[in-house]
Amino acid sequence: MTTTVNDTSTLHLSNSPNISEFSPEQNVKLYNFHPPVDDFRAEVIQGLSKSQKTISPKFLYDKKGAELFDAICKLDEYYITRTEMAILQTYAREIAQLIGDGVLVEFGSGSSQKVRIILDAKPRLRTYIALDISHQHLYESCTNLVEDYPQLEAIAICADYTQPLQLPDIPSLHNKYKVGFFPGSSIGNLEPKASLKFLKNIANLLQCNGSFIVGVDLKKSKEILEPAYDDSEGVSAAFALNLLTRINRELGADFDQKNFAYQAVYNPIGRIEMSLVSLREQIVHIDDTKFKFEKGEKLCTEHSYKYTITEFQALAAQAGFKPQCVWTDPEELFSLHYLKVI
Repeated sequence: MTTTVNDTSTLHLSNSPNISEFSPEQNVKLYNFHPPVDDFRAEVIQGLSKSQKTISPKFLYDKKGAELFDAICKLDEYYITRTEMAILQTYAREIAQLIGDGVLVEFGSGSSQKVRIILDAKPRLRTYIALDISHQHLYESCTNLVEDYPQLEAIAICADYTQPLQLPDIPSLHNKYKVGFFPGSSIGNLEPKASLKFLKNIANLLQCNGSFIVGVDLKKSKEILEPAYDDSEGVSAAFALNLLTRINRELGADFDQKNFAYQAVYNPIGRIEMSLVSLREQIVHIDDTKFKFEKGEKLCTEHSYKYTITEFQALAAQAGFKPQCVWTDPEELFSLHYLKVI
């Protein structure tokens, strides 16, 4: 299903930090702007110190976490990936025409699988920019991509793409129309206010007349949603528990996975809430800091907000985008939005 809409809004600009090159290689330029371990430690300690203990979902994606998420995307219960892939395949030519001669910028590129559908529909695309938080996974994905699409220049940027940033000064990007690509439902991991801020950052990055293609999961029953985020094979649980393994490895913490259980529950306000639940009273250490967990206390690892098409378009309009069209599947489980920066 394709829907065309008209709307207007005002662009809000934000500041961006500089990015420096780390390691260029044939057909793949890598820019490493990964947050240092000290930043990771500070954010984890801050999150565990809150009355509602929380760790940002961006930290789920170390190499193992990225691999586990790829496995989640293949599960029967996880409708999101296959539904969005079907939408992309159905409307690939239309999307390719909208991209025109622009540079494609993918946020949260992961394994770069969905972008292949666009590349197949637009073989003349020359420049692809991939942004992701998982350094090794990002570089391997871009290397595999240019092997299969040798005409492609891939620019890999390891960064927290939810924060303001600017693209590197590369000649092939000069005076080029930029098309952002943010598939999946990662926009739902952000609280609504954070989503608005993120969308404003994207509008600033893409600049006036740039465009943005973003996947948005639609509201539906908990009977569909809860199994999608808590599968029968336990892959979703392993994905969340791997966060504790990463914190232990990188920060020297002493989390015991056996003392936590994974839970994914639908909240009627319109979001899935994913948590690790403490199975007993316990104390966890990071450096000299102690964190007490009561039995049954939740450590929030992720939220996934769901929107109606109208709700998301209103949010995008506030951020400085003009909604142009929406593609959905026949059952209207998922939506793919095409937005223009104004």
